[in-house]
Amino acid sequence: MKGFSNRWTDFPDYILGITREIWEDRGIATLNHHYTEDIPMRFPEGVSIGNQKTMNSTLATLAEFPDRELTGEDIIWSGNEDDGFLSSHRLLTMGTHTGGGYFGPATGKRFVIRAIADCAAINDQINDEWLIRDTAGIVKQLGMKPRKFARDLIAREGGPENCVKPFCPAVDVDGPYKSRGNDNEWGQRMSDILTRMMDKDFAVIRAEYDRAVHTEHPASTTVHSWADTEKLWMGLRASFPNAEFKIEHQIGREDPMLSPRAAVRWSLHGKHDGWGLFGQPTGVDVYVMGFSHAEFGPHGLRREWTLFDHVSIWKQILMQTGDV
Repeated sequence: MKGFSNRWTDFPDYILGITREIWEDRGIATLNHHYTEDIPMRFPEGVSIGNQKTMNSTLATLAEFPDRELTGEDIIWSGNEDDGFLSSHRLLTMGTHTGGGYFGPATGKRFVIRAIADCAAINDQINDEWLIRDTAGIVKQLGMKPRKFARDLIAREGGPENCVKPFCPAVDVDGPYKSRGNDNEWGQRMSDILTRMMDKDFAVIRAEYDRAVHTEHPASTTVHSWADTEKLWMGLRASFPNAEFKIEHQIGREDPMLSPRAAVRWSLHGKHDGWGLFGQPTGVDVYVMGFSHAEFGPHGLRREWTLFDHVSIWKQILMQTGDV
């Protein structure tokens, strides 16, 4: 690849390789090269600018979970050598909570969750990133509840006025990556499915999903077949029934020995004015950053992985209602 070290055979090899170097080989200092100095990183928890902050947060995470592993399940990518690439990297990550930190005093408990990172890269460096990890999944597996964890987090960070503000367009920053992905049919198909659901046409699941679909959602939630998949998506939309839905980025791919796949980054922005996943309506303004990966088979969408952050959503609700 032009502009990249010749030790990488292709773009997915580059993403897998640097992830292993940073986390599993404990090469935190390699971020000085792998990430640009002023990289913007967007999480549901907020925005971070610069590779030094990324290094510090990586160090803190490894101190809290010293046996942390990150195993790449898939890389769904777009772009080229001249304009740059975008990797939507789905990881299965695990570790044991043997150190104190963001998740509180050490519990000795082990977690296994998924994360998805959308990373833009050119000339052997990541220069823009969007990332979601299943924080609610970690919280639950460590013996806590996402809503209470969000409330405690607000208190630890100094209360509603002083705590770290979750991500929303008002705190976003302009980064170097401007593409919206590619126009492959599988990315468009997934975007159409998500759009129909957010338009409250949930018949799309029985029309487009394999009856034996395997669905993975936040808070370490695994379900199969139509009814339980419908319930998950309805629960989200019902909480924010009038919020604006947007497709932020979409990729479709067909690669040898793999099913057709799609990676879509999306958002939902509006009032918490319905009963659903997030309890009694409060009327407060909420922003949901979401990622969905999909694999298609002969009978429709056969595997779906979706991530959004329950904890950051609860944090937005509790900060604005004063229920802390």
